[in-house]
Amino acid sequence: MKALVLFSGGLDSTVLATQMKKDAEETRLLSIDYGQRHAKELNHSQQVAKHLELPHEILKLPQLGTILGGSSLTDKSLILPEGHYAEESMKSTVVPNRNMILLALAGGHALSLGFDTIAYAAHAGDHTIYPDCRPEFADAMDTALSLADWNTLSLHRPFVDMTKSDLVSLGAELDAPLHLTWSCYAGNEIHCGKCGTCVERKEAFALAKIPDPTKYEE
Repeated sequence: MKALVLFSGGLDSTVLATQMKKDAEETRLLSIDYGQRHAKELNHSQQVAKHLELPHEILKLPQLGTILGGSSLTDKSLILPEGHYAEESMKSTVVPNRNMILLALAGGHALSLGFDTIAYAAHAGDHTIYPDCRPEFADAMDTALSLADWNTLSLHRPFVDMTKSDLVSLGAELDAPLHLTWSCYAGNEIHCGKCGTCVERKEAFALAKIPDPTKYEE
């Protein structure tokens, strides 16, 4: 397997990148600037890639954010919700059709490299809020990618049945550089500790009973 990891610099994709480095014949990382609210994750993606000693590219398409409106992750005029992902307000963080677009871009790059696999870190905790993280979506994208070219290309999504705390445990087992990852939607100097992904991050480390290396504002 030659794997291109769709890589944000967050906790989930960092655990995946670490696992792919161990399991795949060859691994490369692709991060995409799609006009997200801030560049902190992309900056951290470079730190993680350097730590893992894996080839890494950042595709810069910031204008995408202007046509993927209605999300607090691409539109700074919208209030960034705080609290748990279970709350209705968190739906404002859904970026329309984001994963289909990013996976399609990764698919083209993987094929150009002669790779046969795109690795994608969606996990079970994402499913309730993000429609494009559901197993049904991943299955459909796997089928579409396999039909996109005469060469074989598949979507590898090993975490679809795992929780965030499972990923923290796996990351610790793999010695993944979790301390270098960035999750916060706010993009301040350190993690805000209040947005949905910060709350989920803190909860995951607590449930996994693993010390959280993250510095939070509160």
